[in-house]
Amino acid sequence: VQLQASGGGLVQTGGSLRLSCVASGHTFSNYHMGWFRLAPGKEREFVATISTGGNTNYADSVKGRFTISRDNTKNTVYLQMNSLKPEDMAVYYCAARRNYDYNYPYWGQGTLVTVSS
Repeated sequence: VQLQASGGGLVQTGGSLRLSCVASGHTFSNYHMGWFRLAPGKEREFVATISTGGNTNYADSVKGRFTISRDNTKNTVYLQMNSLKPEDMAVYYCAARRNYDYNYPYWGQGTLVTVSS
């Protein structure tokens, strides 16, 4: 299973970015997908997940601002980020797991989001 994240960049406070994560090497529709982030000096943080059935879950810190979605025809999961804040600045990682995985065993390489104040 390979995951390739992209879409990070520099944005001003209040701006928007859309992250993408393309999966290969497995049947994408069979995997739950998630976005996580790692900021300097902090532990890795859950951001959002989307199940194989399209059910979503968000961290309280991003609820109402971020939207996770998936396109199984393109083997891609997205994270639309609006109203970005400086505290959203981090390296964002996509991850995949199957129903029987306890954690997320498959991870992408990360994409950096920088939010200027």
